[in-house]
Amino acid sequence: MSKGRIFSGMRPTGRLHIGHLSVLENWVLLQKDYDCVYGIVDWHALTTAYENPEEIRYNTREMLLDWLSAGLDPEKSIIMVQSHVKQHAELHLLLSMMTPLSWLERVPTYKDQIQQLGKEGKDLSTYGFLGYPLLMTADILVYKADTVPVGEDQLPHLELSREIARRFNYMYKKEIFPEPQAKLSKIPLLPGVDKRKMSKSYNNDIPIASNKEEIEAKVRMMVTDPGRVKKDDPGNPEVCVVYTYHKIYNPSEVEEIGQSCRQGTIGCVACKKNLSRILIKNLEPIWEKREYYAQRPQLLEEILATGNKKASQLAEKTMEEVREVLGV
Repeated sequence: MSKGRIFSGMRPTGRLHIGHLSVLENWVLLQKDYDCVYGIVDWHALTTAYENPEEIRYNTREMLLDWLSAGLDPEKSIIMVQSHVKQHAELHLLLSMMTPLSWLERVPTYKDQIQQLGKEGKDLSTYGFLGYPLLMTADILVYKADTVPVGEDQLPHLELSREIARRFNYMYKKEIFPEPQAKLSKIPLLPGVDKRKMSKSYNNDIPIASNKEEIEAKVRMMVTDPGRVKKDDPGNPEVCVVYTYHKIYNPSEVEEIGQSCRQGTIGCVACKKNLSRILIKNLEPIWEKREYYAQRPQLLEEILATGNKKASQLAEKTMEEVREVLGV
């Protein structure tokens, strides 16, 4: 029985934080049961960073380091850069010929992101931004991926991909594309140190490529129970960011920590020091692996060159079929 194929990607728009580790750990597990293609989707980064693309190349290298340090294996998966596999752009263009404009305009995140990022001064009234779900569809279909690991917020994008695959197959009377199915996984959502969504732009993130000092500094910044004034005041751990992190990274002690907080027998400073120790212990193997690859730039180039070549060969097989049915 042949394995299914997975495609998933990330935009190199900035440093990855520890909230991304759960996603990467899931990708690592998927390598066992699927043929996986993982893409650093730099064209997608340009949809919102087209005015200032200077950091995309640097972020691409940093993202690759984070992926490898988290356990992605170039011997088990294809690791590629979107802009180095030109078939993504070709399929995107050809699919744009038969995709109704209204399908793109109804994607829920389209107007939301225009409004949100517009407040930051970004002009997203561009075809590239409108068409990014179609480019995402091309990313998936060019490899005939039948499975896509996504969060619930991305389900409308994947439904669009299925509709486009269905429309193409019906219109040209040939089953070229599978209809990609979602693989939902329960990824714990880590808040930033200030309880807001974790984001580099808020400076409330904890980068994967941190060090001990940065971890300790970030944990010291974490928001705790505002009702606790003194060390021995009873606290409510459920409103404390530190406790949220203990739930995920320190499950063996979390019940005891919660009880001690409620009884006022552990102070916030001690609780934060304990969390720093746990986070550093979890991240040290990742830091060591990251440093190994960072010291070998030639190896990084070889990994991407090999991945890009394998991805291009796979994508070209699909495009040969697409060109044949379209007569181009």
